[in-house]
Amino acid sequence: DNPALMATSLSASNLNWTTGQAPAEGTHMTAKFRYRQRDTGVTLHYHDDGTATVDFDVPVRAITPGQAVVFYDGDECLGGGTIDAAYAHTNELQYV
Repeated sequence: DNPALMATSLSASNLNWTTGQAPAEGTHMTAKFRYRQRDTGVTLHYHDDGTATVDFDVPVRAITPGQAVVFYDGDECLGGGTIDAAYAHTNELQYV
């Protein structure tokens, strides 16, 4: 695995929640970034503009802006959003 592809967090927008209400700030849950991917532990941090930072428990390979992030509590889908950017610590990853 190329370390340049490993992200530690992402920013997401267009967040939608199945209950209509966002989970509390700092909530730990799991997320998927591509089909059939293993669940990844994440923590959510909201911003005033309606976006969120999603911090990963462990680095994740090749997070792709424009694709979806989907949040889960076990098998229950909590909601999701659009990936705007991926970060390695505080540095935005540039894949192109």
